[in-house]
Amino acid sequence: MRVKSKKLFNFPLQGTVDGDVAQFESSLEKEFVTGVGKLMLHKMEELSKTESEASDKEFAEMIRGMIDPFIKQVGTHPALQECGALTTETRFSVPTTHHTAFSVPVHVYTPNTLARNSHNAAYIYAHGGGGVASTAALAKPWLDYIAVKCGVVVFNVDYRLSPEVKSPNNVLDFYECLKYIHSNASVLNIDPGKIAIAGECGGGYICLGTMVLLAQRDETNIVKLAMPGMSLIDDYCFSPPCGMTREERRDVLSMRKIWRLRAADLDSQWDDPVLFPGKTSDTLLEKFPPTIINEVEFDMFITETSRLANRLRRAGRLLEFVVIPGAKNGSNLNPEFKCFTAWQSAVKLSIEEYLQK
Repeated sequence: MRVKSKKLFNFPLQGTVDGDVAQFESSLEKEFVTGVGKLMLHKMEELSKTESEASDKEFAEMIRGMIDPFIKQVGTHPALQECGALTTETRFSVPTTHHTAFSVPVHVYTPNTLARNSHNAAYIYAHGGGGVASTAALAKPWLDYIAVKCGVVVFNVDYRLSPEVKSPNNVLDFYECLKYIHSNASVLNIDPGKIAIAGECGGGYICLGTMVLLAQRDETNIVKLAMPGMSLIDDYCFSPPCGMTREERRDVLSMRKIWRLRAADLDSQWDDPVLFPGKTSDTLLEKFPPTIINEVEFDMFITETSRLANRLRRAGRLLEFVVIPGAKNGSNLNPEFKCFTAWQSAVKLSIEEYLQK
């Protein structure tokens, strides 16, 4: 059955990066022209071209050393921290056995205004970081913000990262938590008919991989809304870079490395839609949950995201394809930039119109 879009969004694209984002990026680039920054970029490029367990581990640690401190710093912004005082955090874990015995930690952020309610909408989230870096704890400030502004209970899943854990096990961590939350809805004070799954960047990939599993297992009905954003989707980065956008071309080597970190055996998994959700068949796409794809105009994943959005629209499962103008990957999550307001407003309206009604 085809979903019905309310056609909430039609942002006119700019063709230029927002001035505040461009100025910030310019200041960062100056740090990597000389000295330690230049040496670090050179080292990452070398590691991207090397295939070995040692290079995988070193590359992952470098990515974590770059991304995690930056996320932590942005998360201290007052606009985000203020919402933390308006939520209550609890935790539980979901036991799994798909990659050794492991209990997946889940952080729960409940707005104080919803504490006495028993049928809240649920927003189950996979954090960003390319599936290699970051943690659920680092994503807390943004999820406190969503919980308070959107009036939802947020379940923040601390799925395992690559290269320590390979696909499909990182996706299965999230899938198992989704199944647990749905099965225990009454205990968790949520409405089992109002569950959304979401994530950005590597978390968007985790979200999409879970959508593939749901379609394969005919379990799509447990999710009312899926909201993957700025997602790693398919093997586009392995194609010749001459036809890519500037952002895609700039990150092509590191993205190839990240896919290799994620795959247990890239050659044998090349056509696996759990590893590459963009390779999902038309038949399975027709079984996807109702989907809103969130993007930014100058993302390194814009081409593969646009392709998937077109296929989902044709399959009758796309509610909205939201592209925030002038923004780049990550800038939309920084309250210092004007694109933050546009992104968060779009998320809020999507939740109100497609999840809570």
